[in-house]
Amino acid sequence: MLLGIDGSGKTTTAVALAAAERDEGRRALVVRNRSGRRWLIRAGRRAGTELPVRWADRIETAVRTCNVALSHLRAASTDGLVVMDRHLVCQLVLRQVRGLPPGRVLPWLSDRLLRRATVVLLDVPAETAHARITARGEDDEHLDFLRASRAAYLRGASRGWAVVDATGPTREVLGRIHQGAAHRPA
Repeated sequence: MLLGIDGSGKTTTAVALAAAERDEGRRALVVRNRSGRRWLIRAGRRAGTELPVRWADRIETAVRTCNVALSHLRAASTDGLVVMDRHLVCQLVLRQVRGLPPGRVLPWLSDRLLRRATVVLLDVPAETAHARITARGEDDEHLDFLRASRAAYLRGASRGWAVVDATGPTREVLGRIHQGAAHRPA
């Protein structure tokens, strides 16, 4: 499971992890657990409006929960490494940053689904993430949002997640993941 703020390299790293497994002759699958947040923001801009935060959260939570459920079904029927790009934790972080309560079902479901997963938090400074997001030109994030999201993810890492420095070339990040996941507390 790869978690981290936007611009931390989750998707790039997930693809690279799977490719490295395949290069070794093993099976690997990447699944992305999107929430539709980027699409909602773009649609709102085109319409000249913005969804109220609670409505956006409801839609994003439904979309992400469906994606995560489908990903777990695919993972259960896959022989090999399954790399999940994002998870329900990401929605909980969004709720925290937006000042919304976590609810009861989402934290419970998140904890249940992550019990047997290796969770890797790709950590980069908010400024690094912001520069990456700006460079790819597909979306934008405010620096304050990235800082608050990073702080929320780092607080969550107390659950025993491997926190990996995701600055630098992908090859170095992969090495850090292998080292960090191997030393992850049980």
